[in-house]
Amino acid sequence: MRTIYILWLRQLKRYSRSRSRIFGSLGQPLLFLIAFGFGFGPIFQRAGGGNYINFLVPGVISQGILFTAIFSGIELIWDRQFGFLKETLVAPVSRLEIMVGRTLGGATIATFQGLIIFFLTLLVGFRPYSFAALLPALVIMFLIALLFTALGTAIASTLQDFQGFQLIMNFLVMPLFFLSGALFPLEGIPDALKTIASLNPLSYGVDGLRTTLVNTSHFGLLQDMSILVILMVIMMAIGSYLFSKVEI
Repeated sequence: MRTIYILWLRQLKRYSRSRSRIFGSLGQPLLFLIAFGFGFGPIFQRAGGGNYINFLVPGVISQGILFTAIFSGIELIWDRQFGFLKETLVAPVSRLEIMVGRTLGGATIATFQGLIIFFLTLLVGFRPYSFAALLPALVIMFLIALLFTALGTAIASTLQDFQGFQLIMNFLVMPLFFLSGALFPLEGIPDALKTIASLNPLSYGVDGLRTTLVNTSHFGLLQDMSILVILMVIMMAIGSYLFSKVEI
């Protein structure tokens, strides 16, 4: 447990020292929120969809968490290239503890990033269904962050350089986001897209946040949380296995 705490704390300290990373990671979610929210808002409202800002915000929060969580895997490659990972792996602690500590640290940072985006959305007119729902929404954010931090770590455990990680992430991250229902309702879309969305783990995170913050749901909150927990446990197991195979 002490190893997990130390690695968790190290991740937080590394994040707090990088102010440019904090503000830089807010750029893309805010761009989507402003460009899509105000650009497509009138069209969405005329089509009978209601307030598009309220619909879009859960997706934008999920996007911010997704990007921060999954790209935390880059730090594993960085630590490998500059020797810190070797020092960590030769320590008399299990690799499972190292994996869990890094994942918890990355997930905490990603959740904090999601909270920052949530408070910024209040400035552009978003109003949650109930501020009491912020606590279950925070749980959903943390589950999303855990799932995709574990995924990023699992992928990074199999790679040796930054270029390979960037290619895989760009091939994976954008489809995850655009096919999650973050930007459009899942009702009334073609069956092929609906099937893809139902297989997309981020869809359940977006829907869970939409349920808690806006009080609208496609899958149902119980299904959202159940699938997120199951996938998170599976991904943590896969990530731990792949991390245990890392060579120094």
